[in-house]
Amino acid sequence: MAELERAYTEAKKVCHPKALVVINPGNPTGNVLPRENIEAVIKFAHERKLFLFADEVYQDNIYADGCVFHSFKKVMKELGEPYCHMEMASFMSCSKGYMGECGLRGGYAEVINLDPDVKAMYLKSISAKLCPTTLGQAAMECVVNPPRKGDPSYDQFISEKSAVLSSLAQRAKMVVETFNSVPGMSCNTVQGAMYAFPQIHLPPKAIEAAKAAGQLPDVFYAFQLLENTGICIVPGSGFGQRPGTYHFRTTILPQPEMLSTMLEKFREFHTSFVKQYQ
Repeated sequence: MAELERAYTEAKKVCHPKALVVINPGNPTGNVLPRENIEAVIKFAHERKLFLFADEVYQDNIYADGCVFHSFKKVMKELGEPYCHMEMASFMSCSKGYMGECGLRGGYAEVINLDPDVKAMYLKSISAKLCPTTLGQAAMECVVNPPRKGDPSYDQFISEKSAVLSSLAQRAKMVVETFNSVPGMSCNTVQGAMYAFPQIHLPPKAIEAAKAAGQLPDVFYAFQLLENTGICIVPGSGFGQRPGTYHFRTTILPQPEMLSTMLEKFREFHTSFVKQYQ
C-alpha cells in the first residue's frame, strides 16, 4: 500500500487521478493478490473517489499453492457499506487464460454502480460504434457459457482445461527454477498469469556500455539477447521498475521442449554477457 500511495502522490503532481487500474493475476509480475490486499485497494480507491478498473483476464491461471483468485466485485460486495456502491468495471477476455485464443480478439467489461447520467452517455457512445468481430463474439460465448455437468462434452472440456493449466503450472515452475539457478538473476514465484519478471544484476561496465549506446541498461541487455539468441523479452523499464534495478518480462507460454531449449540459451547468454563486461 505504501507503493500505491507513492504512485498516487506522484500522479497528483501532473494530473487529477480519477481511476485506479489493477491487474490480477498480475502482468508483468505473475503475482496473485490475496484477499486482504484487494480489500485494502478497494478502501484506498473509495477514500480517494477513484473509479476501479479490475483487469481479471488471467483469473483461471492460478499455479502456486495457497493462491486463490478473488474477484474485486465479489470482495467489494462482501465488504458492504459504503464500499459496495463504488463504481467499478471488471474485464474478462477470450484472448487470454486457459483458452488462449489470442487471434480471436474478444472480451467484455462488466460495469456496476455507474452514475445514471454517465451510463446514458456511455450507452449512447457504444451504440454508435461497430460491433466486435462475429468470430470473437462466438469465442467469448464459449468462455462465459462452457459445457456444464451433464452435457456430452463436459468431461472432455474439463480434461482439456485441466491439462492446459497443469502444463502452464509446470512451465511456470521451470522458468523460475532456471532463472534462480543463474548467477546474477533472481525471480519470484510465478503465482499466476503467463509471465515471469526476473531481476538481473548488471556489471557496471555493461551499464556504461548501455549509456554509450544511448540505451537504458535493461534495453541494452534485451537487444543483445535478441541479436545473439533470437529470444525476445520486454525490458522492465517499460513497467515502472524501481530506479537502479533492472528486470525483464518473459512469457511461460512456449511448449515445454521449446521452453527448455530457450532457457538453456538464456543461461548461456547471461553467463557470457556478464563475463564480457566484468
